[in-house]
Amino acid sequence: MTAPVLPTDSELEILRILWEHESCSVRDVHEAFLQQGRSVAYTTVLKQMQIMTEKNLVRRDVSSRSHLYQAATPRPQTQKQLVDDLLQRAFGGAAAELVLHALQDRKSTPEELAEIRRLVDQLEKASAGKPKKPKS
Repeated sequence: MTAPVLPTDSELEILRILWEHESCSVRDVHEAFLQQGRSVAYTTVLKQMQIMTEKNLVRRDVSSRSHLYQAATPRPQTQKQLVDDLLQRAFGGAAAELVLHALQDRKSTPEELAEIRRLVDQLEKASAGKPKKPKS
């Protein structure tokens, strides 16, 4: 199995628009950029989306007059791929270090901290039922 192609920063911007709207024409994406105050040429968006199609980051539906694009992968799956890549490249697979850095470097809301506690509790309960691996 080959590793998934990770989107670049500019490709992620397009994917965010597609995830929000489910499917868009190039014109729709271009207009979304303009509404965000981003000055980008239509032809640049078109070329980027053509490249993303070749990389299988988006799918193009050619059945209608204006071709509609959709993200090929759901947002959570792409986010997981990006986090897994960061975890391996920057932290050598040490998930605790990644989490500690994320929590230390920014203020978390009480809601976020409650969600983190809930997830940690859930993980602890799940691991409590598993037999421990012998140390080598």
